[in-house]
Amino acid sequence: MADVTIAASFELKPGRYPDKSGHDLLRDIIKGALQAWPVGPKDIDGLLVTPSGQAGGAGIDAYIHDKIISEMGIRPTFAETLNAGGATFPMMVHRAAMAIADGRANAVLCISAGKFLKISAGGGEAAKMISEPDLEAPYGTFIPGLYALIASEFMHKRGITKRDLARVAVAERQWALRNPDARMHGAGAIAIEDVLASRPIAWPFNFLDCSIPSEGGGAVLVTRGDLGRKWARQPAYVLGYGEAHPRGTISSPGSLIETGAVQSGAEAFRRAGLSPSDIDVAQLYDAFTSTPLLLLENLKFVDEGGSGEFVQGGGMDPGGTMPVNTYGGLISYGHTGDASGMSVLIEGVRQVMGEAGERQVARADRGLVHCYGGMMFDHVTLILGRES
Repeated sequence: MADVTIAASFELKPGRYPDKSGHDLLRDIIKGALQAWPVGPKDIDGLLVTPSGQAGGAGIDAYIHDKIISEMGIRPTFAETLNAGGATFPMMVHRAAMAIADGRANAVLCISAGKFLKISAGGGEAAKMISEPDLEAPYGTFIPGLYALIASEFMHKRGITKRDLARVAVAERQWALRNPDARMHGAGAIAIEDVLASRPIAWPFNFLDCSIPSEGGGAVLVTRGDLGRKWARQPAYVLGYGEAHPRGTISSPGSLIETGAVQSGAEAFRRAGLSPSDIDVAQLYDAFTSTPLLLLENLKFVDEGGSGEFVQGGGMDPGGTMPVNTYGGLISYGHTGDASGMSVLIEGVRQVMGEAGERQVARADRGLVHCYGGMMFDHVTLILGRES
């Protein structure tokens, strides 16, 4: 990888913002970032955003152009719209790094805002978008049920139990209690029995196995190495990156539990010249409690079938052998819809930069961020470090 850093991050506290549109949240993020960061609009010459409204493809839609490019005074020479679901945000870092290495930009703003729609308000369309139109969508697919199919195969083939899934929620709540911005920060600790006793959603998931629908968003600034060292006391260096897109829908051929994380993780480690044993802290996209366990196995942090024993032994916990989702995860921090993967990325950045406060891992020289989009179809692995 080239000499590229992440020099700064900014995030809105996840919650409900009924009086604000996604556009309003986007404006709040960019204003907050520019106030918090040691840079001005003229320092930023690259822009990567998620779609606004009905926008898509590679263009920058009119609202974003007016409110970011015109109103905020940013004049990018490199700009794109990206959308790969939760995988978008580490993917943005890579696209920014390529633009910087190619001399097309020096400092790239990566930004997104998310509104989590209820099914009655159109949120059911998300399930249709990731369902096969002939074999799945006509039967009323919904997201918890689709994840449940993957979880069921995982449990059957790898010997994972509902108690193992519940222990993931317990671990992430422990981290959330150390994060004042987490939605479950004041809710208190939970035990496995609390998760199992919460109301059923779609077997094997109970209510506390599920991420918390929220609204929010955030931004990171990807820069040339010299600018990162100028603007940050400890920048996060981009060490390795991998990407894989092996499936399209649940009905696609192949195993549901050999995800693209196997390929993207192997590529990221190869590019970084590292192995899983070199990683100090990991942030793994966790729409439901099954996904961190599956990703731990696919990324080779544990052997196949070993994730249950790992989590039950406290491996994910504060003080564990491999702290995971140290901000509380989407399950206890909050799932901010289209911007949810940004939360995963920002925590990885903050841990490596030493900016995680009470939840800071004592040794976070190298961190891994893994996000996916669709129904675990599009996978991106990013490795960050304190030294290039």
